[in-house]
Amino acid sequence: MKITAAVVNGINEEYQLEELTLGQLYPDEVVVKMVASGICHSDEALRMGDAAHPIPAVFGHEGAGIIEKVGDAVKNFNVGDQVVMAYNYCGTCAGCRTGHPSSCEEWTTLNFTGARPDGSYIFFKADGTPVSNFFTQSSFTTYTITNKNNLIKVDPEADLRLVAPLGCGLLTGFGTVLNGLKPKTSSSFAVFGTGAVGLGALMAAKIEGASIIIAVDIHDSRLETARELGATHTINSRTENLEERIAEITEGLGVNYSVETTGISAVMKSSIDVLGIGGVSAPVAVTPNSLEFNTFMDLVLANRKLVGVLMGDAVPQLAVPQLIQYHKEGKFPFDKLVKLYKFNEINQAAADSNSGKTIKPILIIDESYRSAEPLVSIK
Repeated sequence: MKITAAVVNGINEEYQLEELTLGQLYPDEVVVKMVASGICHSDEALRMGDAAHPIPAVFGHEGAGIIEKVGDAVKNFNVGDQVVMAYNYCGTCAGCRTGHPSSCEEWTTLNFTGARPDGSYIFFKADGTPVSNFFTQSSFTTYTITNKNNLIKVDPEADLRLVAPLGCGLLTGFGTVLNGLKPKTSSSFAVFGTGAVGLGALMAAKIEGASIIIAVDIHDSRLETARELGATHTINSRTENLEERIAEITEGLGVNYSVETTGISAVMKSSIDVLGIGGVSAPVAVTPNSLEFNTFMDLVLANRKLVGVLMGDAVPQLAVPQLIQYHKEGKFPFDKLVKLYKFNEINQAAADSNSGKTIKPILIIDESYRSAEPLVSIK
């Protein structure tokens, strides 16, 4: 089957739309006709070489589409089902069976090696050269093959152009708060970086009843959006003294919880420094940068904790429908973050994301999908 995909052929090279061949469908897989895909900073980190991944590759891991074909071993999914896609997991290891699929023992093998566990590939160039996949999803394409464990069935009424980005960035931010930090009601919370992950965390903190929600960024426009979404205070760390402002806001106590999404070493350190006694911080960015701190002075002395939370420690099949419901109720208005781009505008969309101009770009891959129903709620 011939498809069109956005291929990265070299580190820090632009996406190139190319005709590829879709490989063999395995029994536990489905073919999905892509409708839309968010662009996540993890895609850009791999494209720019901040994290290793086999090249050439088709990236994209915030995809939504319609099932075109179903493998013989796939249950509970049918041709025509609308699906959002998240990460892959084995389903049988201790992590998966205790409700933590992002702790799957095979997580890296399934999501980051670029091939199936048996070494086979999903995409091929015309000359037979294999092209790596990402997250067993590779949503920057007109059609893809994905595993049944990647799939989240959504209501037929759901607009796939809107819900596509729920499978990674927003899921990560939301889940980091609910599953990683588990904040107490009326607690204080700070988020460093107000991209999709940070704002997902901010909205989750509001849902969980945090009384002080501080958004930190260097873009005033993003801080304004953060206020619309529930931030009680905003700090532009380029023009304000971060630690002094947080001390002022919290009456010298520091915050109970922080989420760090920038991956910048100095900012990661600040997210720990502003914690109060017993505070907990979660650094979640995909970054090549390291963090240096003194374990006794920065953690032990004040009973602070630093926690790692992958993909929000969320079960996507439970969390994504929950996020859609929260959106319907007005509690998770992520539509305020997105901007739509045509598939052939992928390089512009990526550039706008990297510059901070667009918080969450969404590529519309199938422009015929509900073309008579414009998304008037999206800015």
